Formats: sequence, C-alpha cells, structure tokens
Amino acid sequence: METESASSRLAGQITTERSRVPALLEAMRPKQWSKNIFVFAGIVFSGRLFEAQAVLRASLAFALFCCAASSVYLANDVADRSSDVHHPIKRRRAIASGRLSPGLAYIAALVLAAVGLGGAWFLNRQTAGIVGAYLVGTFAYSFGLKRVFLLDTMIVAAGFVLRAAAGATAIAAEISPWLLVCSFLLALYLALGKRRAELLLLGDTAQAHRAALGEYSLPLVDSWLTALSATAIVSYAIYTQSERTVAHFGTTNLLYTVPFVIYGLFRYQHHVLLLDAGGDPGALLVSDKGMWFALIGWAVTAAIVIYR
Repeated sequence: METESASSRLAGQITTERSRVPALLEAMRPKQWSKNIFVFAGIVFSGRLFEAQAVLRASLAFALFCCAASSVYLANDVADRSSDVHHPIKRRRAIASGRLSPGLAYIAALVLAAVGLGGAWFLNRQTAGIVGAYLVGTFAYSFGLKRVFLLDTMIVAAGFVLRAAAGATAIAAEISPWLLVCSFLLALYLALGKRRAELLLLGDTAQAHRAALGEYSLPLVDSWLTALSATAIVSYAIYTQSERTVAHFGTTNLLYTVPFVIYGLFRYQHHVLLLDAGGDPGALLVSDKGMWFALIGWAVTAAIVIYR
C-alpha cells in the first residue's frame, strides 16, 4: 500500500510539473514576440539584409528581446494578478487563473532577464545598455508607472524605439533619427488603440481595473489617434526625403512606400474607431487582408528601392 501511495504521489507530481510548462509558456506570451520585429529595422534600412553576420547578430538581438519581453510579461502578470481576476479576459491568464504560481513566474522572469541582459552584453555594451534600459523602464511600468496617466502609453511606445535602437547597435549600424521618431509615433498610436479597446470593454469599471484609465475618454483618445496618424505619415514622408536618407540610398524613390503607410494606418484606424477593434494589433494584422496588403506592399516596394 505504501508503495502504491508513493507511486501515486510521484505520478501526481510529474503531472503537476508537466501542467506548469504549458502555463509558463502561455504566460511568456510568445504571440507577442512579433512586436520585437522592430529590432530588424536597423539591418533593413542600413541595406545589410543580405550580410550573413549582420543577420545573425540581428536575429540574436531579436531572440534576446523576446527573453527580456517575456520576463516583463511574467512580472507584470504577477503584479496584476489581483486586478486581472476581475477582468473578463485577463482572468484567464495563467497566473490570475491559478495555473501558474507567482513564485515560479518570478524565478522564470529573473532567469529570462539575466539571459536577455547577458546575451546583449555578449553582442556589445551599447546593446546591453539598451536592453538594460528596456528592462528598467518596463519593470517600472509594471510595478507602478502603468497607473500614471499618459506616461503609461509613452513608456510602452518608448520600448519599441529601444528595440529599433538595439537592433542597430547590434550590427554597429546608424539609424536615422526620423526613423526612430516614426517608430515612437506608430507605437504610441497602437498603444492608444489598445487603451481605447479597454475603455470600451470595461466601461464604467475601467478605472477600478487600472487607475490611469479613469483619465482617458473615448473622444480624447479618438482625437489623439487622428493627430498621431497624420503626424506619423508626415514624419515617415520626411524620413524618405531627408538628406541623410537620400544620400544613403542614392535615390528619392523610397517616397513610393508612403501610400502603403497611409493605407495601413487609415485601415487600422477604421477598425479601431468604427469596428471597435484595436485591443490586439497583432491579431488584427493576421486576420485583416487589407493590413497584409499594406505590409507586403510596403515591404516589397522598400526592398526594391533599397536593394535594387
């Protein structure tokens, strides 16, 4: 009997351990790793996409940012577990639902942060400094700054700029300040789109879920989205025709990518304002054929101009 009891306990422990693995992977949010594609901005716009060593270093930087981002996701879900249980969607998260313990999540977050920072140091000190700045900023966001009106979305947007900068430093490439400005404006645009989706979903309980949401309103966010879409388009157009860009590529033809940017932003804004989407930009990109058209059209046109 004792042998059977010990075997049952061992089998139960193995089953528990196995159940933790899917929960941990889910909490790491691999679906969100697509955001780290900003890391490749430096290699694409430096014209070095077909250099094997540059591709390897940029890919490593991408993987390291995936580790860093997952570290933040885990810490964020631990910090938010008490409020997430009252959210109609977030209550299903691994930590909020009890499928993953906060202690294990914290250990995994520390390991992933160490891997991200250590790997970045292996690339070079500049990249390590940027990954370190990303971790500090996003951990500060998770443990308090997310409750500060406007600063919450601006920190999220700054994270995308740091991704682009890290990708450039990883291959020792220069990146245009105008491109960084465009990255920030686009990221801020997407972050505000998510805030609008939260306001619609939570309604009068939005402030109870997150204090900063009480300062936002649909008319205010809608006006910001309109202003940001226009500013992002103008900034990108200026980038394509700036003296530095024209000298680097030897042509002004990058201007022909602007219509795809306009179409993509306007299409996204149509989904956000009229169809009440925007809570998950990544899912919208996958599901909407018009967004795919804009992305592929922009990529093909840019590749022809840059790598002709």
